[in-house]
Amino acid sequence: MATTSTSASLSSSKVLLTDIITTTNGVPSSYIRPISERPNLTLVQSSQDSSIPLIDLQELDGPNHSKLIKQIGHACQYDGFFQVRNHGVPEIIIEKMLQVGKEFFRLPESERMKCYSADTSKTIRLSTSFNVTNEKTANWRDFLRLHCYPLEDYINEWPTNPSSFRSDVPEYCTSIRGLTLKLLGAISESLGLKRDYIEKVLSNHGQHMAINYYPPCPEPELTYGLPGHTDPNAITVLLQDDVPGLQVLRDGNWIAVHPIPNTFIINIGDQIQAISNDKYKSVLHRAVVNCDKERFSIPTFCCPSKEAVIGPASQLVDDEHPPLYKDFTYTEYFGKFWNQKLGMESTLDIFKTTSSSNYQNERGTT
Repeated sequence: MATTSTSASLSSSKVLLTDIITTTNGVPSSYIRPISERPNLTLVQSSQDSSIPLIDLQELDGPNHSKLIKQIGHACQYDGFFQVRNHGVPEIIIEKMLQVGKEFFRLPESERMKCYSADTSKTIRLSTSFNVTNEKTANWRDFLRLHCYPLEDYINEWPTNPSSFRSDVPEYCTSIRGLTLKLLGAISESLGLKRDYIEKVLSNHGQHMAINYYPPCPEPELTYGLPGHTDPNAITVLLQDDVPGLQVLRDGNWIAVHPIPNTFIINIGDQIQAISNDKYKSVLHRAVVNCDKERFSIPTFCCPSKEAVIGPASQLVDDEHPPLYKDFTYTEYFGKFWNQKLGMESTLDIFKTTSSSNYQNERGTT
């Protein structure tokens, strides 16, 4: 793959956190949050004490289908996050995905930088923090972001190093897409909609993924891997390694989600919150870092097509439940999302209707 002009101009300096920390012992000043914005790690609760729902998908197509749909609906409404097991993605595919992600970030700097770009419109890009063009304080993260559906449109842009990248990653992406379509159908049903309702609204929906690398941090109390934010897409399927780092906001408290082997974490994004007319929650979540271990996470994002029109489902709107959002295209939404600073504002608020003026901040979603 040819080196981008951006990466070529920056090749003489260290731009990725992975390479910067090899030349410093502490947290560089550009990563240190103001005192009021730092994570208070002493107040975080454990998910072992306040459990994130764990849903067994084995019965999704079995005799307990209705019971499972109710469980998913309850989790979407009251938690915005749930974990799934017996999801149908083979363990070997999961293991290979984690391994190839780790191998990529252990490549020499010159090899990794072939993928570097600060341009958020790129369909493949290695970058750092969140959006380096408009941030004053950087986040303790490097990431490789890929568009991955339809595969044939993007795979030829992907790295050829590690050598198994173009074989292991497509296998994973295809399996996750199958899981995503099942979840979209179940979420539609749980709202009382036709099974294919959300899938049709999303139109020719895209699939993106990120391989996130969070290096060990000498002073984790000073910075974030990612600050609190909601996801801009429809749903996210998150694969974690065995190192904790994800935290979810529930009832004003941050809950640490401890990884469970061979499970995925599912979270509702802003688009489904809008479609559900705020019945389902796109909740704040964040990534924290630690001083002892590196952490890898791989979220897969199910996104509407650019021209998809998003708004409350008409079946969920009546005199008692007026529409809380005006219709918008995903292009409109995403353009505003990338112009904001992560964790500072809710993009979804921009599209609220006047009927939602008394509905602010009731459920911890903004």
